[in-house]
Amino acid sequence: MTFGTFEIFRAFGVMGRFLVVIALVACSSWCLAAPAWANIQIKLKDLTYQSCPAEQSRNLVLGGGTMSARCYLIEGTAVNPKNKTVYNADVFGRVYDANGNDVMPERGRLGAIAEVPPGESTFAIMLSVPADQPEPLALKQFKASGFTGNVRR
Repeated sequence: MTFGTFEIFRAFGVMGRFLVVIALVACSSWCLAAPAWANIQIKLKDLTYQSCPAEQSRNLVLGGGTMSARCYLIEGTAVNPKNKTVYNADVFGRVYDANGNDVMPERGRLGAIAEVPPGESTFAIMLSVPADQPEPLALKQFKASGFTGNVRR
């Protein structure tokens, strides 16, 4: 016994047909409309770093106070391809020392940018690394992602 689409639809009754129509409308609107909370990818370019000002790096330690650290300010240009401001954009990347060792092997997320307006804008994040890592540092695979709506943190 085979049923066509109409026979199956008729078998649901009035209330069943109503629910099927509601489900179809909900699914089609969900699939066709891009959600407002979509994750926006942001390109980071022209990256440089410098030592933090003395007042920011005074008494800096890592690992619960067991290891001395150096503070760096990473600056660059963020490129937001959308026409809306992105908020709380997480910054990801890899930082290597002069010997090619990963300075922060357990961390992919290095910081956040509070607001990234449409187009190109400058940004800066602070990064603390172990004091025994030799310079120069290499900044690799940097990118950011965030949302056009406010995200609670």
